[in-house]
Amino acid sequence: MEIQFDSIAKYYKGKYALKDFSATLGEGVFGLLGENGAGKTTLISILVGILRADGGTVRADGRDVGAQGRAFLADLGYMPQYPVFYRDFTVGDFLLYMGALKSLSPALARSRAAELLDTVNLSDARDKKIGALSGGMRQRLGIAQAMLSDPKVLVLDEPTAGLDPGERIRFRNLISRFAPGRTILLATHIVPDVECIATEILLLRRGKLLMQGAPSALEQSIAGKVWEVAADLEQSRRLAERCCIGNMKQDGPLFSLRIVSDECPCAGARPARPNLEDVFLYFCQDGDAPCA
Repeated sequence: MEIQFDSIAKYYKGKYALKDFSATLGEGVFGLLGENGAGKTTLISILVGILRADGGTVRADGRDVGAQGRAFLADLGYMPQYPVFYRDFTVGDFLLYMGALKSLSPALARSRAAELLDTVNLSDARDKKIGALSGGMRQRLGIAQAMLSDPKVLVLDEPTAGLDPGERIRFRNLISRFAPGRTILLATHIVPDVECIATEILLLRRGKLLMQGAPSALEQSIAGKVWEVAADLEQSRRLAERCCIGNMKQDGPLFSLRIVSDECPCAGARPARPNLEDVFLYFCQDGDAPCA
């Protein structure tokens, strides 16, 4: 399914949360990347019908999603940033309940629940109450409920927030398994969550789409603007005052610095290959101007 955002606008109290957002999503994993407050959740809420846009349209395969109504929602799986679970439900009963809400037959709901619990490695927790699950297990249950109806479009809002590194890796691997034949929109401010699995990245800042493209294309957009240098403590402090420091690591008596800058930041700095985190820092740092 192809999702088209056409000049989406949303404002609160006279300020734009989204402004003239236009993008097209096809099959694959699309990482919606932006700092907190960039407008990610607002865009997702408009897509899934929680909010109404103040301007523009969202289309699925060329038809307005609002006009499609329940027909579009039947093809949509959604995991919100803060999923709410019934703590006294068992894992199995919760999925059957969600299956009923999604109008699945009891037999199909049982079949899909068993299949998905195996996929997300929760089969052994089927009879556990949700209140007894760890944070990572609840997140995996959240994606299982989103996948119950075998949706064509899967929307995930900050799905790895609060997870430990192992659970984040497990969750990313799940997304990759679900990706074939689907459109997946994954909103996050955590760069590693999307740089390995995203087909394309949509870089959002202050409600505006800055760029969209494959991770490699975004990285190439700042070629020649990333540097590495070894510096002592005093030089490191001076560089930190005037440069965008992407990483600082102590290496014996010196510090190894990764700097994002339009120009060579100091004598001895050598060019480095950009990564997606450098792109995020270059375009989404605090302040009005990119790194320079």
